[in-house]
Amino acid sequence: MRTTDVDMLYGKLLKKLLLFTLPIALSSIVQQLFNAADTAVVGHFSNANALAAVGTNTETIALIVTVSSGLSIGVNVLIANLIGCKESQHIPMAVQTAVLLSILFWLAGLFFGQAVAAPLLRLIRTPEHIFHSAKLYLRIYLLGYPFLLLYDFGSAILRARGDSRYPFLALVVSGAANIGLNLFFVIVFHMGVSGVALATDVSNGLSAFLVLIRLKKDGQFHLRFQKSHGLLHFIGEILKTGIPLAVQGAVFCLANIFVQASVNRFGATAIAGSTIAMNFEYVTYYIITAFGQTATTFTSQNYAAKQYARCRTILWCSLLLSAVCSSIPIFSIVLFRNTVSGFFSTDAAVIETAGIRILCILLFEPICNLYEIPAGVLRGSGHAICPAVSTMIGTCAFRTLWICTAFRAYPSLPMLYHAFPLSWVATILLVNMGGAIIAYLGKRKRANWIGDK
Repeated sequence: MRTTDVDMLYGKLLKKLLLFTLPIALSSIVQQLFNAADTAVVGHFSNANALAAVGTNTETIALIVTVSSGLSIGVNVLIANLIGCKESQHIPMAVQTAVLLSILFWLAGLFFGQAVAAPLLRLIRTPEHIFHSAKLYLRIYLLGYPFLLLYDFGSAILRARGDSRYPFLALVVSGAANIGLNLFFVIVFHMGVSGVALATDVSNGLSAFLVLIRLKKDGQFHLRFQKSHGLLHFIGEILKTGIPLAVQGAVFCLANIFVQASVNRFGATAIAGSTIAMNFEYVTYYIITAFGQTATTFTSQNYAAKQYARCRTILWCSLLLSAVCSSIPIFSIVLFRNTVSGFFSTDAAVIETAGIRILCILLFEPICNLYEIPAGVLRGSGHAICPAVSTMIGTCAFRTLWICTAFRAYPSLPMLYHAFPLSWVATILLVNMGGAIIAYLGKRKRANWIGDK
């Protein structure tokens, strides 16, 4: 273990959870700022149509990022379990399997993404006057999909051991490059949406390269490609956790794409305002999901080491820290919503529509802690299906039903946005009910095992 790695199995938890989570949250925020930088640059140096073209892809990009991130959690849990069980001799082969798997997913995603880009934009009712620009942006962005996968899988491996700093530093470097390239391509070459998409691809490539170099040089991971008899076993272990989470994220984002299609009905101004507000939603939500990922990693190691009481402590400490750390920026953005929206656009109508979404959705986002943290603990203990199903029903199905009923009866932006906080409440109930049942059955199982002894 490096001196910068966090020891998850021993010692007080509050400080360790906070220090481990901070780089993860900042990494996710920097990753989201790739898209926010695209939005800001085209908003200030191009026109409203270019801003709307980038903005209408926000949920589609979120789908791509979420699927990649979900699959990488399977790698994180596998490596953390091997460390908790003190089976570090298998780690190099698990790392090799993860990298090979990311390449396979890239090949599938590359061809599928290019094929469905135009039909997907038609499906979400992208206005005709921005359709060509939106399609161009999405197709160029998808060319960089392999870099996103490699970074996510590589950073998941590093975090499983307790190193959350290096993935963050890699993203800081690539994030700075992204902003510089955005300005260069748009201002100097007047490339518009194609310029900001290309800048994101190059930046993702840089972050992936930095993480792979780290894995190659690390003695414990020792990334190299060789023949192995355990390849299929490790693929199965990765997919066991990664697939439910990826499917959950995909369905979650598809529901939000359905919401985006409804936003598109209100025109370019509403799309641009919604795009601005979504940037704030994602940045603050990533704080919550970072604590969820931390809870998953810490629980994975401790559950594998059979330290069940420590797993419960991880749950409550993560919940407390996440609620405090996420609420401060959320309420600050709500309070100064017009000022912060002005960073992305000078159009008063766009700023006003952004404020509507902020008040209807972002204001209530702290309640997401009540399902994200318990879901993270469940995944870390090997129960990835329960939170996945709960989220698909409570969030995705509810939002779709709301749009087909309440929104159809009263079609307005506030009515559309009310679907978000109400769906969060439904998800909280389902995740925690499922978690309580799993905890009860787990206690019964351990009690019977002790009795048999």
